[in-house]
Amino acid sequence: MGAACVFFFGRRTNRRVQRAIEGFSTGVMVAAAIWSLLIPSMELARGRGIPAAVPAASGFLCGIVCFLLCDGFIRKMMAGRSAESHKKIISVFAVAVHNLPEGMAVGAIYAEILCGSNAVDLSAALALSIGIAVQNFPEGAIVSMPVNSCGLGKARSFLVGALSGVVEPIGAVLTLLAAGLAIPLLPYLLGFAAGAMMYAVLKEFTGDGEGGDTSWVLAFSAGFVLMMSLDVFLG
Repeated sequence: MGAACVFFFGRRTNRRVQRAIEGFSTGVMVAAAIWSLLIPSMELARGRGIPAAVPAASGFLCGIVCFLLCDGFIRKMMAGRSAESHKKIISVFAVAVHNLPEGMAVGAIYAEILCGSNAVDLSAALALSIGIAVQNFPEGAIVSMPVNSCGLGKARSFLVGALSGVVEPIGAVLTLLAAGLAIPLLPYLLGFAAGAMMYAVLKEFTGDGEGGDTSWVLAFSAGFVLMMSLDVFLG
């Protein structure tokens, strides 16, 4: 449904409207990274007796480093294309990657119910499912609309937006089928996805990635993880 927004807006939008859409997408991604990924990662870790900041911090840094490497690979593949197109492709990958552990979180909570756990009930599982579905609506839009503005047709842009969300039910089903393997890794996967989302945001803030951008991103990530860890450990 979110991806379908591309059918109601023109490819060329007013500069002020375009900046508003970019600002909105940045807000969605930062909120998703913190409240949908890092905080749940820490809560899951606490429930398992693991220091809360460890999976979130290590997964976050792995996500940043992984996307730095992917960024270099995509840059080589897109030689000659605009920096704007490059940034939007990174954003699409980040949204798709972060949807996988969200789907796994839904699968995990239903797996616990099917296993007879008293820790969660069906109403809590339903609330989580609805909450994730609602926040996915703007994510579909922030994938399909920027892709359309890069020159892809509306139908194909819609398809890209829809496919970025398809990984979520896939993650849920895989977690249900392999709960014993997937659930222990979930706190780390949530942190990894948060790093992917934050990397996409940093690319928006730091231009086309030339010059000292890599060191800036790594320094920001180190500062972010340090402050998050201190805040968690010191209470």
